[in-house]
This record gives sequence, C-alpha cells and structure tokens, in this order.
Amino acid sequence: MQSDPTDHALATIASILDPQEARRGSEKAAAAEPKPATPPPIPAAPPPLEAHGYTKFGPGPMAAIRFKWTVRLDNGDYYVDETIGENSTPIVSGPMSREAAIQMVDDREGDARRRFEQLRSEMAGLTAAKESSEA
Repeated sequence: MQSDPTDHALATIASILDPQEARRGSEKAAAAEPKPATPPPIPAAPPPLEAHGYTKFGPGPMAAIRFKWTVRLDNGDYYVDETIGENSTPIVSGPMSREAAIQMVDDREGDARRRFEQLRSEMAGLTAAKESSEA
C-alpha cells in the first residue's frame, strides 16, 4: 500500500515543529521561575566638560562677523571672552564659576542661533512676498 505524499509532508513538518515546541515550553517554564531582583546598572556619569578652552561659534555665513565665545581659566576663576570676527578685542565677562561660564557660552550661542534663524526666516518671507508681487 502506497502512503499519501501529503501524510509524509505533514509528518516531516510535525517532526520539525515538535523539538521547537519542547524548547518553547522549557523557555516558558524558565521565564515563570522567579529570578532574584537585581537593580539595573547605574550608568556612569559623563565626565565633566573641560571648561578652559570651551568654545562655541555663532551662526552666519561670514567668519568676519561671526561671534565666538571662549571660556578661560585665570588664577582659579573662569572668564568668558566674546569676540566678533577673528581679530577683535574680546568683551570679557567674569569672574564666575566653571558651571556659570559654560552655561553662559551655551546660552549666548543658543540665543544667537535663534536670532539668526528668525532673521533668515524673515528675509525668506520678504523675498517670497517680493517675488509674488512681481509675478
């Protein structure tokens, strides 16, 4: 008597699936077992920024008019030098703490970037309005 090829295929599939089912059952049992509670690892704090020499630049297409803020350490106190372009005399702010100096640089750069983007947006709007009125 000949066996049906479908029966043979089904038997093969069943033999393949049975070991996986057995493995899944043992994984489920292992997952159900209580595990000792361990706290998650505490991520290491990033090292503090080196304040002396911390520098940011303002936005803009021309280096000659670009703002630059640099923190420097002088006799244990921190100062922020603000310059416009490459050869200008710095405007000095300080003395202040390390954290305050870094925060000042970040704040000034952020404010300059926002003002630049606002001006650029306004100029783009004026250009678009002018082009539409000429059409």
